[in-house]
Amino acid sequence: MPVLTTDDRGLRRDSDVELRHPTVADGAAMWRMAGESKVLDVNASYAYLLWARDFAATSVIAADPTGEPCGFVTGYRRPDRPDTLMIWQVAVDVSQRGKGLARQMLDHLTSSVPGITSMETTITADNAASIALFSSYARGQGATVHTEPLFATADFPDGHDAEELYRISPIGG
Repeated sequence: MPVLTTDDRGLRRDSDVELRHPTVADGAAMWRMAGESKVLDVNASYAYLLWARDFAATSVIAADPTGEPCGFVTGYRRPDRPDTLMIWQVAVDVSQRGKGLARQMLDHLTSSVPGITSMETTITADNAASIALFSSYARGQGATVHTEPLFATADFPDGHDAEELYRISPIGG
């Protein structure tokens, strides 16, 4: 894995990618990557534009050397628990898979969002890649992972698989 450094603008870089907060200009690429992932629920393109505008401070874009987005993590502070970063989606372009980029983006968020002591995400039981990613992240933080049911299949109007809540803490210390 390449060694990360910080440039004079405070952006984390390795030889392949730059990690930064998204802008509205990244929204279309985020929508594209979500669709190309074949595993994420793809929301309206409008949602990604709003996310890049309204939740940029708790999200990250990975850009390749040409500046083209090649990965993203979207997150937000839970309104009722502002010390908790809820991760909504993680996507990595096929050109960057297998390089540890998703984990680098999660680590970047932990270090760049002040006051976060826990992270949450939801994962379906069959998503082994996400379970492995968040378990690895927790180990790297020296944190524990607590899981519990959050949304049952019956809660969804479209037959979506049940979502398990993963709560990782403590982090960011």
